[in-house]
Order: sequence, then structure tokens, then C-alpha cells
Amino acid sequence: PIHHGHLILARDAAEQLELDELLFIPAALSPHKLEQAPATADARVEMLRAAIVGEPQFCLDTLELERPAPSYAVETIEALRTRDPSAQFFYLIGEDNVGQLSTWHRFTDLSKMVQFAVLDRTGLKTEHPFPTVRRHVDISSTDIRNRVARGQSIRYLVPPAVEEIIRRRQLYRES
Repeated sequence: PIHHGHLILARDAAEQLELDELLFIPAALSPHKLEQAPATADARVEMLRAAIVGEPQFCLDTLELERPAPSYAVETIEALRTRDPSAQFFYLIGEDNVGQLSTWHRFTDLSKMVQFAVLDRTGLKTEHPFPTVRRHVDISSTDIRNRVARGQSIRYLVPPAVEEIIRRRQLYRES
């Protein structure tokens, strides 16, 4: 689920990279997480919409949910470039994904279409050639899902509206 760590780093990225807008795009199915069963698409969209309400720079785009799975970043960027050919795109990735970046589907094509920027919430300062937005935030979606499954509180980890959606839809109850 989207959490405060994502939102804090998104705000920092928007400011540091001087972004006009920041798109949150839920994947139909990430090719890197094929073994995980995500929350339903409509639940993830509802949580994203609730989390970014009141943030005029933050936008929700469901284009990946409108295509067959899995969701490949290069296809998403191609679709966005078709919509707005003059736009410059930054592709924000978590620091934990940098090592696998070269294995992404059509990585060479993708790297010509975007400027990658790394969101580092670990504080480890790993070496790579990309601009980096750093802020140590020790919140993870995995921990949130595990806490929900164990019946523990996720207050202060996610926006209250997201917590309510998780409770109401009974998401992440299975460990």
C-alpha cells in the first residue's frame, strides 16, 4: 500500500527535480513481483486517490491497468510520450531497484526515453549514475502488510484515509 514514506519522497522529488507534476501509476502486475498477489486494482486505485487528495502536483494515472499484464515501464513511457511528445520524463525508482535496472524489459529503449531518478530512503548512499533524492524513512509496504496480517496498528505509517480503506476492504489479512 502507499504509505507516508512514498509521499514524503514524492514531495521531495517534485521539489528537488522541479517537476511540473508527479504521476502515480499503479501496475496491473509488476513483472518483478509475479509471485506476489497484490491487492485488487480498484483497491490500489482507491488508496492512491485517497493518499494524494489535496496535492495538486500529484496525479493518478491508470493507464497500466487498462493494458494486459504484466506492466512494463517502457510501454508506459511510450504511451505517455504519445500523449505528450514534448514532455521530459523522469522515472522514479526505489534505491533497491537500481541493481536490477539493466534487466528491465527493453531497458536500452527505456533509458533513452527517461531520466532515471533514485528515491533512497535507506540512507546507505549506494553508488550509481542517477540523480538521487535522499531521505531516511524507515517505512515499508511489506512491513505494513505484515502488521495488518498480525492485527497490529498501521496508524502513522499510512494516511488515515488509506488505513480506513485497508480496514474496510479487509486487505492484507493473510500473512
